[in-house]
Amino acid sequence: MTTTTLAVLVPLLPFLGAAAGLLLGRTAPGFVRPLAVLPTLTAFALTVLVAVRQGGDAAVDAATQLTPTGSVPIELALYIDGFAALVAVLVGLVATCVQVYSTGYLRDDPRYPSYAALVSLFTSAMLLVVYSGDLMVLLVGWEIMGICSYFLVGHYWETPEARAASLKAFLVTKLGDVPFLIGLFALATDAGSFRITRILATVSEGGLDHPTLIALLLLAGVAGKSAQFPLHTWLPDAMAGPTPVSALIHAATMVAAGVYFVARLLPVFAASSAALLVLAVMAAITMVGSGLAALAQDDIKRVLAYSTIGQLGYMTGALAVGDSGPAVFHLISHGAFKALLFLAAGVIIHAAGTNSLAAMSRMGHLRARVPDAFWTMTVALLALAAIPPFSGFFSKESVLGAAEHAAAGHAQPVPGAAGWTVLVAGVLTALLTAAYATRLWLLAFHGKGAEAPDHGRQPRTMTLVLWVLAVPSLAFGGFAYGRLPDWFDGEDLAPTLTTSVLGTGAALIGALTMYGAWRTAGARAARVPLGAVAAHPGADAATVEAEAIASHTPAYGDVASAPDPADPGRLLLGPLHRHAAAGFHLDAVHTVLFVRPVQAAASLVRFLDREVVDTYVHGAGAVPRLLGAAVRKAQTGNVQTYVSALLAGTVVLVVAALVVATGA
Repeated sequence: MTTTTLAVLVPLLPFLGAAAGLLLGRTAPGFVRPLAVLPTLTAFALTVLVAVRQGGDAAVDAATQLTPTGSVPIELALYIDGFAALVAVLVGLVATCVQVYSTGYLRDDPRYPSYAALVSLFTSAMLLVVYSGDLMVLLVGWEIMGICSYFLVGHYWETPEARAASLKAFLVTKLGDVPFLIGLFALATDAGSFRITRILATVSEGGLDHPTLIALLLLAGVAGKSAQFPLHTWLPDAMAGPTPVSALIHAATMVAAGVYFVARLLPVFAASSAALLVLAVMAAITMVGSGLAALAQDDIKRVLAYSTIGQLGYMTGALAVGDSGPAVFHLISHGAFKALLFLAAGVIIHAAGTNSLAAMSRMGHLRARVPDAFWTMTVALLALAAIPPFSGFFSKESVLGAAEHAAAGHAQPVPGAAGWTVLVAGVLTALLTAAYATRLWLLAFHGKGAEAPDHGRQPRTMTLVLWVLAVPSLAFGGFAYGRLPDWFDGEDLAPTLTTSVLGTGAALIGALTMYGAWRTAGARAARVPLGAVAAHPGADAATVEAEAIASHTPAYGDVASAPDPADPGRLLLGPLHRHAAAGFHLDAVHTVLFVRPVQAAASLVRFLDREVVDTYVHGAGAVPRLLGAAVRKAQTGNVQTYVSALLAGTVVLVVAALVVATGA
């Protein structure tokens, strides 16, 4: 079987699994779990086989034209180079782990069949984006992911938080998709094709007429999908969905799509220095802002959500300095340890009965209840904090090395200002990342107080997946650095000595500072119960999480309503804590800039429709009705009346004729 045929089967198998799962969900529920796991697992195996055959050599490029569409054809095209093959392996691995994990996590959920089918469809759409060689086909996968995220984030639709989060995720990403679609058409018009290879050839020949405009339009869609400032606000709220969905969205699908798209078309963005500078500023604000916000969150999943936003900022920062290799390297490395973090968080939430870190900090022996989650999450947090030799160190430092290279003026035509912006923000974010990772670890696993509620032992499918993902979180960075440079267009992924010292030093300072703040805050605070603790002995993980979401006021209501004096993040941030906990009030800014104007416009349209348009419509119907009523009164059925009216009319006509004749 050829590589092209195998590549076609990769997105097709999860799609067929999703269709079959939806059809058989009610009639044959015993087939639902095999249909969720086996097609995704097979697709993962095929991605590995495609990657081995591709081998980091020349890209697999194949296409067949669909129905002729005129001057700009749309083709069913594949384009698989080294990093496309590796990203597909990541998607397959994480999706398979999520499906296996979900069989235990949602074992008693009556909506599991539709959930599993949507996860398979989500996976198929992302694989289509990764392998697609035509932008219109890529757009199909791009939009399907948006629809799937709406339904999956709103899985617990009984809670108002989940309903609001799903709607917000859909609308915010669609806000970016509108200019994104315009940018795609403008790009295809300049290049004369939607094929990625032809577009890149046009760029290399200087054939783009409006590179800055096209790049900025495309960046709007990327900011929405990849949760970059200022369209990142949907991602923390999306934590209202099931934890496995959070792992899938944050690690391998949806948010990864925007970064991958820019990496694929980086020459388009590099054709405009202004666009690269905008991308660098966007990445810097995203990194630093999300790091500060993560320090102030009480909900364990929201800490991880802001962490994802910051790590995506690293990736876009690497792209802003014109280097796609480190960006994709960090994308793959981050995907493994972030999936592990979320899935481990699901085990912890099940054991604690709450999402609240403040509540966990007042529970004793929680670490002993979840030893698998403790050890694997420790590995993932060390990778997140970029501590050597964990995978995050190699990928994050390669990003900082690329920024240093650009700052020194060695990455033309990238502006030096873009390099300095990414480098300074990246080092500062390394400090913040280690600080909030240490805070999460201390509050979740080193609590003191009453013994954590016992919800029973987690299913083996949940804990086994954690150890599977711990392997790449520990070893992928060094393996990729030593064995896979050709897979990233032959770019040097080695971290430089300067950035390694700066990044690791900043991380150690952040971790030690947080540890000292934790000791100080713990000594000062009174040990009183705080936060929402939902104890449900014997309940399944999904029930525990749904109840925790519904009852966890500090995370989803007024984030500052329940201050925790033992929180080291509050001690470090001081007066900034309240603003950071609220995401620096960006939702309020969006309300002023977008929500209220749209609501005002809708009110105006409704007024015009009811008071103006309806008035004309009603008037058009009222005039004939009045005329009909007048004519109806004249119809008496009396012959004498009719003759009299006829004679009167005749007299009037004769008099009028005489007057006219006399006047003439």
